Amino acid sequence: MARAQRQESIPAARRRGERLEARVTAEQKALIEHAAALEGRSITDFVLASVQDAAKRAIAEHEVIQLSVRDSKAFVEALLNPREPGDRMRERVAAYRALIGDK
Repeated sequence: MARAQRQESIPAARRRGERLEARVTAEQKALIEHAAALEGRSITDFVLASVQDAAKRAIAEHEVIQLSVRDSKAFVEALLNPREPGDRMRERVAAYRALIGDK
C-alpha cells in the first residue's frame, strides 16, 4: 500500500515502469558502487544516468556527420555549383523514365 501511494506522488513522466537487468562481476559491481557513492547517488541512479548518457552519445555519433573544413567547403561548393550530368547519368535517367513511363 505504501508503495502505491509513493508511485502516485511521482509525476507520470518520472515513473519507472520498465525493468532492465544486467549481470556483472563482483569487481564491476564494486567499481559502480564506489563511483555512485563518490557522487552521492544511488547505484540505480548512477547506472541509469551513465547508460542514458552513453546511449545519447552513440546515437549522436551515428546520426551526425562531421566533416573536416576541406570536406565542408567541397560539399557547399557541390551544392552551389553542381556539375553537369555525364553521359552515363543521362543514360540512366532515360532508362529510368522509360521504365516508369515518365517523359
